[in-house]
Amino acid sequence: MSNINTLIIGAGGVGNVVAFKCAMNQESFGNITLASRTKSKCDDIVANIKDKVGVEIGTEQVDADSVEELVNLIKKVDANIVINVALPYQDLTIMDACTECKVDYLDTANYEHPDEAKFEYKEQWARDKNFKDANIMALLGSGFDPGVTNVFCAYAQKHYFDEIETIDILDCNAGDHGYAFATNFNPEINLREVSANGRYWQDGKWIETKPMEIKQIWDYPEIGEKDSYLLYHEEMESLVKHIKGLKRIRFFMTFGESYLTHMKCLENVGMLGIEPVEHKGQKIVPMEFLKTLLPDPASLGERTKGKTNIGVVATGYKDGVKKSIYIYQVSDHEECYKEVLSQGVSYTTGVPAMIGAKLMLEKKWYKTGVHNMEEFDPDPFMEELDRQGLPWKVMELNSADELRRDK
Repeated sequence: MSNINTLIIGAGGVGNVVAFKCAMNQESFGNITLASRTKSKCDDIVANIKDKVGVEIGTEQVDADSVEELVNLIKKVDANIVINVALPYQDLTIMDACTECKVDYLDTANYEHPDEAKFEYKEQWARDKNFKDANIMALLGSGFDPGVTNVFCAYAQKHYFDEIETIDILDCNAGDHGYAFATNFNPEINLREVSANGRYWQDGKWIETKPMEIKQIWDYPEIGEKDSYLLYHEEMESLVKHIKGLKRIRFFMTFGESYLTHMKCLENVGMLGIEPVEHKGQKIVPMEFLKTLLPDPASLGERTKGKTNIGVVATGYKDGVKKSIYIYQVSDHEECYKEVLSQGVSYTTGVPAMIGAKLMLEKKWYKTGVHNMEEFDPDPFMEELDRQGLPWKVMELNSADELRRDK
């Protein structure tokens, strides 16, 4: 076994997948420790891993809001890398603990302030000098979107285009968990993201839209036609910096009418609020209270059926000829659950987190400082996707509109 020590922070649905997949690749990850605020969640996950994979994993308790606790834990397990799959609110404390300990860092989602419904890379990018001074690396957004979608764009840029003009990122979850309303990942993060204003980048500037203002119908392979709504999503913020010649980038996600109706009703009565309100002499945050009422996303795996399809449609020029391609990946919720006891949304986020960390540890992807996924050679990552359970396809299109059914 490798003499590497790997620390995973976060024991939700994605943390479960990351722990499983690291155990399945123990030759790369060595001694693995899973830590969370609630140690019992970690204990349950590692018991399942021991039963299904036969690998022993350590567990620890940590408050990821405390740099001091994080530093003590990183030193205790002598970590070589920290895989952060806790809440995006905790990115900065974990990053700061890593620079103090001179340990490499990886996350799946960019920083979001707990008191403001806004997420951006600004404060993480600002730590670039700290990571360079510590001679360590931070890899940001190594999930699926962000993450794999960034790598798909880099792969398209390397192999299919001299210049990419437009990118549409398409995220379709056609899974059915049987509940009237539930979220596939942390409700606070999910509902804040969906209820926020949309935004896309065109001709060098950001254009803001009202929530769910722009709808298109896309025909997703292996799934079919689905209503898809324009949202702001964080990978666009880094892709506009790194994709040559880009003139427009948008992000679309599928939602059913039932989901949108429930969400609008909750928003109308104030349940999506993030400011404390007075209730029977106590201060409560409506969104946090709503989270306690909704099913735990980690519990959805056994109930969820159907598929996900996430990919990018890119249009640009190669040798002076205009062309369009679609790179995408389809996962089956039930197959994901059979392998790692999690549904497809957690699986498609957790597997890329493991792959990113694996490439860092193997030094196939390594550069000191703070970096996004598309800054590295996409080929090793794409090869690992095939090996690790996320096979992908490339479809050449007649135009970027070929998959749209509302044109």
